[in-house]
Amino acid sequence: MQDIDVDVVVVGAGGAGLVAALAATDAGASAVVLEKEERPGGNTAASTGSVPGAGSRWQAEAGIEDSPERLAADLLRQSGPHDAEDLVTTLATVSAPLVEWLVDKHSVDLRLITDYKHVGHSVPRLHAPPSRKGHALVADLLRAAKAADVEVLTHSPVDRLVVEDGQVRGVVVSGDRSGTYTLRSRAVVLAANGFGANREMLRQFAPQAVGLEYLGAHGSTGEAVRWLLDLGASMANAEAFQGYAAVASPHGSITSWTTVEHGGILIDGRGRRIGDESVGYSGFAPAVSGAEPPVHVIFDTGIRDSVAAHEEEFADLLAAGGVKEAADVAELAQVTGADADELARTLDAARAAAAGEASDVFGRTEWGRGPLKPPYAAVRAIPALFHTQGGVRVDEHARVLGQSGPIPGVYATGGVAAGISGRAGGAGYSSGNGLLSALGLGLLAGRHAAG
Repeated sequence: MQDIDVDVVVVGAGGAGLVAALAATDAGASAVVLEKEERPGGNTAASTGSVPGAGSRWQAEAGIEDSPERLAADLLRQSGPHDAEDLVTTLATVSAPLVEWLVDKHSVDLRLITDYKHVGHSVPRLHAPPSRKGHALVADLLRAAKAADVEVLTHSPVDRLVVEDGQVRGVVVSGDRSGTYTLRSRAVVLAANGFGANREMLRQFAPQAVGLEYLGAHGSTGEAVRWLLDLGASMANAEAFQGYAAVASPHGSITSWTTVEHGGILIDGRGRRIGDESVGYSGFAPAVSGAEPPVHVIFDTGIRDSVAAHEEEFADLLAAGGVKEAADVAELAQVTGADADELARTLDAARAAAAGEASDVFGRTEWGRGPLKPPYAAVRAIPALFHTQGGVRVDEHARVLGQSGPIPGVYATGGVAAGISGRAGGAGYSSGNGLLSALGLGLLAGRHAAG
């Protein structure tokens, strides 16, 4: 083998890639991160920055009993059987050490969310930046990378992998300023996310997501998945994705699903409920897609103020006028364009179910803060695709698996690797699954690649 330029090349400067680089340098290797876009972040920047950590010391301090086994059971309950169940245990086991390593070793500001449970979780276990914005997590990871002498090169798209004698030995880069060059390494970690921005690949692998507006990172075009398939890798959970049922229209930011978890509902253009909202923001996206528009999220001003106090993005949406207030049902009908009588019947039925006076027609049993009370609040919403959850099969070290075992020299994490959200659709997604896979596999890949 020719002389190497760097021990570990990481392709993609989202959360997965930055964590992989930090893990590699912690283990004594040199690492460089290549990002094709003009700025780092990827889908991590578009997320809430929430990372599950089962059994973390902050849970213990809060009196929350949790364990990797409980997290694994929760994830599988939400996802159902799928093609990467072995990774569920692997990632559940590494979840708390991952969060504690980020905080203790690299001063990443993550704090346990205790004001509510998230979709798919039986106890509070998500750890997020105080702002609950992924941009803050990315900023902390970039600062940590700089402190660790990890070079992060933007405007540096990778054209292809360098493969010699069946082993990946580097990448070919076409940088804006430096032209095309080859970067040789001992290992390559592919953290370039999935294929949500590639309509052809969506039609091929995840057709259920084709009708959803894509609001994830523009760089998620799937070329890393293609490179690995060409090397003999195989897809797992190919049809799975993370959707979002309530993107505020026309503002483009998410309507925090906390509004629904606290007791909110979603109504169609006539004022009828669409279904059981407690399936989660990802699983509910197809229902919203098929509903008579316009769809609105309905909650009350008590929920509005509580969520705005804890979540910066929702507070920004409120300040931008994306949350409408209505004193009573008649005014709410005017705000949403719904039929007033239909809307009144919907709210009465939801109130009775939330109060325990009647069974919910859709089977919802969890109503957060209880029945909604006037004055009400409403956000017009559309469904969207945030990222794909299908990818190539990897082992417990994030090594890419070929037909006869790990393909030497290459690792996959984030959307390049198979996710843990079920085989198809968005219903199997638990909150934080994307970052658990991205950062968890990034940690495992970086450590192993350094060795």
